[in-house]
Amino acid sequence: MNTKKTYAVFGLGRYGTAVAKELVKHNMEVIAIDTDQKLVDDAAAYLPVCKCADVTDAEVISRLGIGNIDTVIVCMAGNLEASVMATTLCKEAGVKTVIAKCANEMHQRILLRVGADQVVFPENESGIRLAKNLLSAGFADMISLSKDVSMIEIGAREEWIGKNLIELSLRRNYGFNVVAIKKGDKVNTEVNPEQVIDENTSLIVIANVSKLGKWNRS
Repeated sequence: MNTKKTYAVFGLGRYGTAVAKELVKHNMEVIAIDTDQKLVDDAAAYLPVCKCADVTDAEVISRLGIGNIDTVIVCMAGNLEASVMATTLCKEAGVKTVIAKCANEMHQRILLRVGADQVVFPENESGIRLAKNLLSAGFADMISLSKDVSMIEIGAREEWIGKNLIELSLRRNYGFNVVAIKKGDKVNTEVNPEQVIDENTSLIVIANVSKLGKWNRS
């Protein structure tokens, strides 16, 4: 079973704050960092772990243990030099995934060149949407039915192979209600709970978004 995923958000402007708040809302472990003490103090009211620090300093990255973080989101698009330095230091420290916010296509090319795994344009992807995409990692597809409920397509996990829905107990374990079983392009809404799951099986479920954190931590 995988350990709980961890995130760091560099920059507590509107975008970075929205990302961090959405991740915390879903019970993710998040460290939020900014060089502005006032922003840090304000964010501390709703973010459990906030630090005032300079993430362009290699010693700071080391001291804060950023190399042990699964995903870092660099939200400093207004300062290309700081974004480049932070991205570079994170990759050098061993961070698996670095997502950087950028201001234009030139900045995008530069950030990708120095190691960013993904670059987002704030006008195309809101902070909340980015956080939801991070939370939905491992899902083949995810459609919001309302602010609280989503329909999700889940590919079969390795440990599910050879088991049926009764044995998996998805409702009890994750709050997932299976509404269809998909094999290839065929979708069967007459769900047989005794059907054995194989590697080509996908499940279409309806779930409350508040339950997604439990899935991502498993």
